Amino acid sequence: MDTVRLGIIGMGGMGGYHAEQIQQGNVERCKLAAVCDSNKSALLEFGGGIKTFSDSRKLIRSGEVDAVLIATPHYAHTSIGIDALNNGLHVLVEKPISVHKADCERLISAHRSKKQVFAAMFNMRTDPHYQKVKNLIDDGQLGKLMRVNWIITDWFRTQAYFDSGGWRATWKGEGGGVLLNQCPHQLDLLQWMCGQPLKVRGFCGFGKRHKIEVEDEVTAYLEYKNDVTGVVVISTGEAPGTNRLEVVGELGKVVVENESITFIRNEVSAIKLCKTSKEGTAKPQVWNIDIPAVGSGSQHAGIIQNFVDAILDGVPLIAPAQEGIHSVELANAIVYSALLGKPVDLPLNAAAYERRLKELIRESTFTKKKDPTRKKLDIESSFNNKRER
Repeated sequence: MDTVRLGIIGMGGMGGYHAEQIQQGNVERCKLAAVCDSNKSALLEFGGGIKTFSDSRKLIRSGEVDAVLIATPHYAHTSIGIDALNNGLHVLVEKPISVHKADCERLISAHRSKKQVFAAMFNMRTDPHYQKVKNLIDDGQLGKLMRVNWIITDWFRTQAYFDSGGWRATWKGEGGGVLLNQCPHQLDLLQWMCGQPLKVRGFCGFGKRHKIEVEDEVTAYLEYKNDVTGVVVISTGEAPGTNRLEVVGELGKVVVENESITFIRNEVSAIKLCKTSKEGTAKPQVWNIDIPAVGSGSQHAGIIQNFVDAILDGVPLIAPAQEGIHSVELANAIVYSALLGKPVDLPLNAAAYERRLKELIRESTFTKKKDPTRKKLDIESSFNNKRER
């Protein structure tokens, strides 16, 4: 095989965007062979050898594709992913890989063959800014970590966005709000760079800024091993927003904001100086280090290209789907903590959270009115010229 025949399941905003990327030739050695959506009107523009399906099971068994990209509403990621893996296809799944940890475990357990490539669409891992922060941490340039803070309030969304689909921003249709829709990217990066916390205390505003029933504003306190702490602040209702990551270690501080990296390096360990200095107000001397990072990386097309290269050449994956469970678990833990009104330990009790989510769905009285005048979402404008998208 010298070309991967790809089928895209779910031709909404992101599925349509991925199809355009492939059709425009932005992914080498990849052919868009089939598309699938239960809404047949979403398939009308496709022809010229591209097979169309309204049932994912038929596409998966058609013999027309070697791999699938799953871009459906979130709950279907699990069932369609399991079906595709069980039928021998390579699978690339949009974020989040599943709605809750228990479904992540079910999906991951279906990946039994090492010959099948199983990846997740964590495109922000291609961003050179975050790659360099991870390298600083992994190489010990910050020494022992002490604190991480991330303000992520530039995911502004209007009410029209949430009204654009009946499944959006509901417990039954989406399973959560900003933590499952917009912020899986940053939650993935957070655990990718700093590891998974041991304890979470979450505070969530459910429908605080929009007429929705799920979280649109979040503050969470995180406790890691070795006395490392963290705070994340997230919102889809704040403008102008902020995207500022700050990681502090004994040997300095690194900040990512406004397309740049600032690294202030201590000449000596702050922890050591604190314990040994005879001066009450002594501070380490510092170096201001320039860390160049340009552009946003290859983003979505880069993840698809990496997926194709892994299938054809065996190259390592940038974002293995198995790692997608971590951001889902963190999101679940924050929501669960907010619902319980107390801290939650990690690893999260997956069964307990699944039961609570089903209760939220069963007890929901929230209804959405479909707006017949709404415009089709411009997905590309969400991340165009903004590397975090």
